[in-house]
Amino acid sequence: RSRVQVLGGSNWSLVLQGQWMLEFYAPWCAACQQIELAWENFAKESEHLGITVGKVDVTQEPGLSGRFFVTTLPTIYHANDGVFRRYRGSRTLEDLQVYVLERKWKAVEPVAGWRSPSSIMMHGMAGLFHLSGWIRQIHSYLTGTLGIHVWISYAIFFLATLLIGLFLGL
Repeated sequence: RSRVQVLGGSNWSLVLQGQWMLEFYAPWCAACQQIELAWENFAKESEHLGITVGKVDVTQEPGLSGRFFVTTLPTIYHANDGVFRRYRGSRTLEDLQVYVLERKWKAVEPVAGWRSPSSIMMHGMAGLFHLSGWIRQIHSYLTGTLGIHVWISYAIFFLATLLIGLFLGL
């Protein structure tokens, strides 16, 4: 049984309390697959380290990846009572343990307040990532289910964007 806590849009705020290491990954990502065993072993040691280890599947949680502004995979964050720092070190079990045990995270600059995952701006960014996922689903429905040509789908989105802009402009 895995000790890695799976986080999503409904429970992500758990990382605002206590000390966490959080990995953003995708199932198809080769680099993510390479560190999977080390991440699982790191989670097994989490109780001794006094942290909680979590992971977020960016393919299932686009809003959460937007909130953390994840642009590369895998991305790892350290969180301590709502203060976030991006982990950029080696992804071996030993280096992850040393990062926490020796408190090396204290030497890392925290994420700026306006870019913090709990800020209003990043809440808006999460909404944009949700919107992009919704648009992708509509496009897939139009082209896959209804059999509409891809370019017609693009034209529909173009016209919708234009009409919404005109409406908001009024």
